Amino acid sequence: MFAAFPTTVPAAPPSFEEVKRAHVPSEAELLDRHGELLHELRVDAHVRRLAWVPLADVSPSVVEAVVRAEDRRFFQHGGVDWRALGDAAIDTYIKGAPRGASTLSMQVAAMLEPKLRAQGSHRTVAQKFDQIAAARALEARWTKQEILEAHLNLSAFRGELVGIGAAARGLFGKAPSGIDAREAAILAALLRGPNATPDLVAKRACAVAVEKDCAPFQTLARAGLSGPPRMEPRRAMAPHLARELLSAAAPKVVTTLDAGLQAQVLDVLARRMGELGGRGVQDAAAIVIDNASGEVLAYAGNQGAGSSAPFVDGVKAPRQAGSTLKPFLYEQAIADRLLTAASLLDDSPANLATPSGLYVPQNYDHEFRGAVSVRTSLAGSLNIPAVRALMLLGPERFVDRLRDLGFEHVVASGDFYGWSAALGSAEVSLWELTNAYRTLAAGGTWSRPHVLPAPAGRSRQVLDPGAAWIVADILADRGARSTSFGLENPLATRGWSAVKTGTSKDMRDNWCVGFSRRYTVGVWVGNFGGQPMRDVSGVSGAAPAWLDLMQRLQRGDARGAPSRPADVVVQHVRFVPEIEPERDEVFLRGTEVAEIVMKTAEGSALRIEYPGDGAILAVDADIPADVQRVWFRATAPREDLRWQLDGVLLADQGGTIVWAPHPGRFELALVDPEGKVLDRVRFEVRGATKVR
Repeated sequence: MFAAFPTTVPAAPPSFEEVKRAHVPSEAELLDRHGELLHELRVDAHVRRLAWVPLADVSPSVVEAVVRAEDRRFFQHGGVDWRALGDAAIDTYIKGAPRGASTLSMQVAAMLEPKLRAQGSHRTVAQKFDQIAAARALEARWTKQEILEAHLNLSAFRGELVGIGAAARGLFGKAPSGIDAREAAILAALLRGPNATPDLVAKRACAVAVEKDCAPFQTLARAGLSGPPRMEPRRAMAPHLARELLSAAAPKVVTTLDAGLQAQVLDVLARRMGELGGRGVQDAAAIVIDNASGEVLAYAGNQGAGSSAPFVDGVKAPRQAGSTLKPFLYEQAIADRLLTAASLLDDSPANLATPSGLYVPQNYDHEFRGAVSVRTSLAGSLNIPAVRALMLLGPERFVDRLRDLGFEHVVASGDFYGWSAALGSAEVSLWELTNAYRTLAAGGTWSRPHVLPAPAGRSRQVLDPGAAWIVADILADRGARSTSFGLENPLATRGWSAVKTGTSKDMRDNWCVGFSRRYTVGVWVGNFGGQPMRDVSGVSGAAPAWLDLMQRLQRGDARGAPSRPADVVVQHVRFVPEIEPERDEVFLRGTEVAEIVMKTAEGSALRIEYPGDGAILAVDADIPADVQRVWFRATAPREDLRWQLDGVLLADQGGTIVWAPHPGRFELALVDPEGKVLDRVRFEVRGATKVR
């Protein structure tokens, strides 16, 4: 009988292990450092096939139903059920009622060899004989359990669902081990007609189960087969990272993340976003890096439930940095010995000429504090002193330092950013920014962070170790920070930590980045759509989430502040006059001083600090005119000073007065009690009405 139809298939089928290794799931897996699933992502758009399911993990009900429906004598024959084959031949060729008689072994053989698959609805006689030969060869090499396991994993059940894993989850929302007897009968019935109607599947399942009441099967089939498959991912904790790392070529990737910490980060961000509801905040991101190794332990690309751009990765997306770049500005100025932590900077109105016009920096609270130390300026995030520090250093050198720190999005020249570079006009990513703070934590040593397990990468010294330590000491100083934020604020952790906040122009982004001895944490909240937030700053937006995360990370960690480097010395400093309380201050060796004296010239001329000569102010059409104001300020808060606007003496007097602006060109004069003009400026107010 076999001589008439010689076999055309290989004599030896592949081994069971070879077939398992060739099984490629359509769902890729992102794993944490311990092998725990972080995220499941579909990478094959044509089929839904899950990981290979061992027979031991399949419900016995499924095995019984499939054997009963497809091959009752499976455990007795050697690959071919000759009795069933003979009955099928009689029905097909004599009675004219075609039906198949392929055993499970024959079906698996056809799954493994494309030449054995039916052309149309039936196989040719030659194909049938080849299939018989292949099934016998398969039985000679595989065990019955291996054949049954392969059949369950390779069979198409419904639509795009292939394999028992995808079928059990997609149709019933269960693992294969949890399938009950009626569900098993439905699955067995689908093997004969994967795309049959729910009612026909229910009828066949009822026959498989040998039950008289078919109503339960009809209910079950309609519920499971009428809609799309229930293929929700088992875990969805790192979607942005999964899309970056997973593919059909990389279906299983182990990362440095910790699933437990990742879950905590997602929970903290979700709760923070809920607390910010109604303030126009749609997006949030966070990252946690191990200081010593550079391993990323948590990565939340965008946790905004109502985000207008959920696929944007907030860890990698470039955004304006705000005040978070100030620590690197002061570090460079201290390292170059242009400033010390005790140096005084002028926090008073500044009108800086630029090629595009006057640049007039403002503090966040619109207040001015006069002379303040570098420690107070940085800890309190004062803007004008930072601009004055940049004037000492130069924008080009500062931008070069940012590039050394790995800020790859800072591509323009220092002249392009100008003095606004001190206040974070450059765009950076949370990834870059958090690692730059990790560099501060590491005493100025920079290396790349990584999410894939790897030996420590090459490192390089980019910051002065002593200056980096001094900046970290300032960022950890609660007392210095209290000038702007008070002693109790979302930046004060139980253990030692150094932290800085930042808010971009028009409140579109706010940041909070800081480090302990062991971890660096970065948090961003904002809107990828570009809409400004309402009444949200770095302290009120991102900082509470940062605090929560850092407090969790510091549990059980008793390490205090990092040791002071050998080139950093402590010196008691007194300020004359007492601008700030005397204190012990830290200096790079050779820059220490015991007394800081602010000299004022006897009888120095008073002048107008704001507005500057030639300033152009604008009336905002979106703000009611009756609430818009301009502050006229003098260099000294004398109560007897008087002001003239276009020659008319104003009713108010003193070092600072408030004026309601309206469009026009004006001349403002500062007058002493005797009527002598001390200073004079010209400025313009532009608005909707015609300028006179």
